[in-house]
Amino acid sequence: MNSRIGTNTIELGGTIGNTQYDAVSRHIFVNAQSRRQLIEIDPSNDAIVARIDLSGAKGNHGLYIVSQAHLAFIACEDNAKLLALNLLTRQVVQSFDVGDDPDVLAFDPGPGALYVAGEAGIVSMFTVSPSGVSKIGDGRIGPNAHVVGVDPSTHRAYFPLKNVDGHPLLRVMAPR
Repeated sequence: MNSRIGTNTIELGGTIGNTQYDAVSRHIFVNAQSRRQLIEIDPSNDAIVARIDLSGAKGNHGLYIVSQAHLAFIACEDNAKLLALNLLTRQVVQSFDVGDDPDVLAFDPGPGALYVAGEAGIVSMFTVSPSGVSKIGDGRIGPNAHVVGVDPSTHRAYFPLKNVDGHPLLRVMAPR
């Protein structure tokens, strides 16, 4: 089967972080790190819909959208913050301290658990509910724990670590 894929270019400007699709708005959101903005793009016409200023952001890199809650979670590398952005009002509604150099975020919809993995080896954990977002705590996972994946059927979180005592390993967090 032969297929062709077309590509378009959208000039964003500056240093770019992670990108996420929002199933509710059907838009793409892109972290513009050096501009301290979240850029909203309509993929039907490749047009920039909005440049959302992120108060409190420094090095906004990690991004996860919880579409049903109309929330975007933005991890900021340069000031170790997690911002919660209301996608309807386009306002930062909460800010939390997280481990240094936060990178990848993962969400387990069953318990409403949000994980923020950081290169400094700390994972920060939050609960997301209709009443708001609250921090559960921080835990040391291991060096360079900047990637996290979640299995929503078992509620386990997986952290691949490239070098622990000279060996790569996968650290698994399971609910109690």
